[in-house]
Amino acid sequence: MSRAEQREQTRRALLREGRRLFAAEGYGAVGLSQIVTAAGVTKGALYHHFDGKAALFRAVLAQVQEEVGRRVAASADAEPDPWDQLVAGCHAFLAASTDPDVRRIMLIDGPAVLGWREWRALDEAASARHLAEALTGLVEAGVIAEQPVAPLTHLLSGAMNEAALWLADSPDPQNLPDTLAALTRMLESLRARLT
Repeated sequence: MSRAEQREQTRRALLREGRRLFAAEGYGAVGLSQIVTAAGVTKGALYHHFDGKAALFRAVLAQVQEEVGRRVAASADAEPDPWDQLVAGCHAFLAASTDPDVRRIMLIDGPAVLGWREWRALDEAASARHLAEALTGLVEAGVIAEQPVAPLTHLLSGAMNEAALWLADSPDPQNLPDTLAALTRMLESLRARLT
């Protein structure tokens, strides 16, 4: 195995074990020693790849956001109609967010560890940009009434993030379908009415 392959293998092991531990115990409860022991590497190896625990967490969060983004895109892309793509993507985001690992890393520890501003920047890059593009297309097509897209994007994104946090803590399995139905009604209210 080449040095580059060994470095990549070490990086993958750190990401895998960091993610597992952060998801199971939360960022604050996990120490560097625990991560490197689980990954079977030294602290020096961790510092070769990451500046510290926060940098490893940032990489894990980016990985989780990318996975959620792929799930959302796959659900949206499965629909031929742009409106149905929006609804399917929003539903997929809420469903993905109920995964305990996603909830802990992306929605709870993410803002707490990185700070609200950095977390929002990552969220913007990972998903809000796609939501804004979808909404822009629907406004331009006249499906959604003419309006500024930026505030609408932030309102929908915030509502979905809040719903995702609530769902993740809810023991009642009926809350997901109820929330999806409420989201669908909220989205439907945005549709332009033909006169």
